[in-house]
Amino acid sequence: MGRRPGAKSPAPTTRLPLVHLASDRPRGVVAAHLRAGRWQKVGYGTYLPVDATPDPAAFDARTLALARVAGVARRLRAPVVFSHVSAALLWGLPLLRTPAHVHVMHPSRASARSDGAIVRHTARLDDDDVRSVAGVRVTSLERTLLDCAAMLAPVAGLVVADAALAAGADPEDVARRAHDAHRARHAVRMRAVVAYADPGAESPYETVSRFVVLRDGLPLPQTQVPVRTHLGTVWSDWGWAEFAVLAEYDGEGKYRGAESATFMAEKRRHDALQEAGQRVVRVVSADLGGSALSARILPLLPASVQRSVRPRPDLLS
Repeated sequence: MGRRPGAKSPAPTTRLPLVHLASDRPRGVVAAHLRAGRWQKVGYGTYLPVDATPDPAAFDARTLALARVAGVARRLRAPVVFSHVSAALLWGLPLLRTPAHVHVMHPSRASARSDGAIVRHTARLDDDDVRSVAGVRVTSLERTLLDCAAMLAPVAGLVVADAALAAGADPEDVARRAHDAHRARHAVRMRAVVAYADPGAESPYETVSRFVVLRDGLPLPQTQVPVRTHLGTVWSDWGWAEFAVLAEYDGEGKYRGAESATFMAEKRRHDALQEAGQRVVRVVSADLGGSALSARILPLLPASVQRSVRPRPDLLS
C-alpha cells in the first residue's frame, strides 16, 4: 500500500546488544555459561547473553549481526569507523542479506591476520564522512549509501540506497560524489544504483519489484503515484501514471490474521483504483524471480513502449 510522499524516516534508534568478551572472563566461566545455555557465541571471542530466552533461535539475524559489531567495537584498540553493510545495520537500513562479517574503515590492514570476521577497507574518509550512531563511529548516510552501492549486487545496493534517501541522505551530495567517482572500484555499478535510487519505496520488496522492471528495460516508474478516486487521493507503490498502470506489492502474510475490516478496506482501495481507470498489478514475492513481473506488465504498456524495451546493462552486473 502506498503512502503520501515527503515524510522522512526517523533518526536511527539502533542500540548495540550487550555482549561479553572471552578476554574479560576466566575460560571456565565462559564454558559454564555456554553449557548452561546462558550465552550464545556470535563472533570471535564474543558472546551474547540469552537471558530468559531458552531458544537461541529467538535472536534474529540482525540482532546477531549487531552483536558482532558490538564485539568488534570493544575488541579493537585501533580507531576504526564501521562502514558498508555494517554501517547500514547501524543506521537501521534494510539489507537483503544480513552480513556475516563486520566491515570497518581502518588506516591499514596490518592487524587483519588475527580476526577473519572483520573486513577492513582502507579508503580515505573525510571528517564529514564520519558520524556517531549507537555510541560508535560509523560512515555517514551518504558514504554508507555509496559504499553499499559499489560493493553489493545492484538490487541489494538499491535497497540500501532507497532507504538511505528516505532516512535523510542528501541526494545532491550523493549524486555529486557518484559522478566524481570515475576511478572508484565498481564505479559503473555505483552510479547506476544512485541514478535509480528513490526514497519513495516503503519496503525492501517494493524496491526489489521496481528493480526488476528497471533491469528488464521498462520505462522508469514513479514511486508513490497519486490517484484521485471516490475515496479521495490514493497513493500506489509505483507505476506509470501516463499509462494508467500501477503496481502494488503484497508482502508475505499481509492478510494473514488480518481482521475482516482491514481486508475489506484494502479491497475497497483496490476497486477504487480500478474504477478510476487504473490497471493494477498485484505483486508477490514469487513474481520477483527472473522476469516474470516484467512479462506481466509489458502487455499493459503501449506497443511503441514495448518495442523499445531493452535490458539495462548497468543493472545486470
